[in-house]
Amino acid sequence: MRSFSESYQAAGVNIEAGYEGVKLMGQHVARTVIPGVVSDLGGFGGLFAPDLTGMQEPVLVSGTDGVGTKQRIAQLMDRHDTVGIDCVAMCVNDIICCGAKPLFFLDYIAIGKNVPEKAAALVSGVAEGCVQAGCALIGGETAEHPGVMAPEDYDLAGFAVGIVDRPRVIDNRSTKPGDVILGLRSSGLHSNGYSLVRKVFDVEHCDLGRYVGPLGMTLGEALLTPTRIYVKPVLAAMAAAEIHGVSHITGGGFYENVPRCIPDGLCAKIEKAALRTPPIFRLLQEAGSIPERDMYNTFNMGVGMTLTAAAGQADRALEALRANGQDAFVIGEIVSGEEKVVLC
Repeated sequence: MRSFSESYQAAGVNIEAGYEGVKLMGQHVARTVIPGVVSDLGGFGGLFAPDLTGMQEPVLVSGTDGVGTKQRIAQLMDRHDTVGIDCVAMCVNDIICCGAKPLFFLDYIAIGKNVPEKAAALVSGVAEGCVQAGCALIGGETAEHPGVMAPEDYDLAGFAVGIVDRPRVIDNRSTKPGDVILGLRSSGLHSNGYSLVRKVFDVEHCDLGRYVGPLGMTLGEALLTPTRIYVKPVLAAMAAAEIHGVSHITGGGFYENVPRCIPDGLCAKIEKAALRTPPIFRLLQEAGSIPERDMYNTFNMGVGMTLTAAAGQADRALEALRANGQDAFVIGEIVSGEEKVVLC
């Protein structure tokens, strides 16, 4: 049966464009199928049967987020196949902080005008993110919002569900003085602070296609670089070493995120000189005359995630991280103190 409403289309919603978009998305979703996927794309709900073998007390862990105003860069550049990676990253990087393995992901796209090719490009990035995270894309929604959003606008968000055995949950109760803090290299700005980034670079009027020597690429390419997904290397580090805490460095930078895995009475002492900060951060700071404190309180400064390893376990963790393609290095230690985090 053909589903088509001339009245609805006259109001700005093209049902058939939605169907065409789903068809184009199919090939991308198929890349993410893993054991446990029960349902096909197009149902009212996504079904997943987790393997609970060997678990004493399985605990589901969920996380949700969006791409934020970084997607404005994608719209200005008319490149929509990478922000989906950011969407997945912001969710799965959160849930691995407690030791959970991501199982599945669902996305939500609100769009001014549903152009099937654009929607499919967005989902292709989501699928790539799911592949990198080792989880399945089992459903989603594309909603056309004429009159509420401009035709070229969209907002991409999603959520992930993972699982962890309760005895293996990572929290801050084991953290103690002498623990070593590891920094995991970021791919750049990731998906945070883009309201400030857009203001500093005046992205609505600047030339995003301008090549910037220190960056080794155009400004637009640097700003659109996808968020790194840390799932596989972090899970490997957790299997190889005793990890006491994990922090995803997102909006709020070091000052907001590191304390989230530090118990009262202890402090993360981080050496700024140990960070390997990419040129985009220096360019941003100089262009916007941004105080150093604000930089560390807004951006990841080259470290997208921190792991706190037990004393004597850092080398094992670093070896596992590097064996799984993740550059990592020692950036500090846990000491006694009430400030939770000190950058020196």
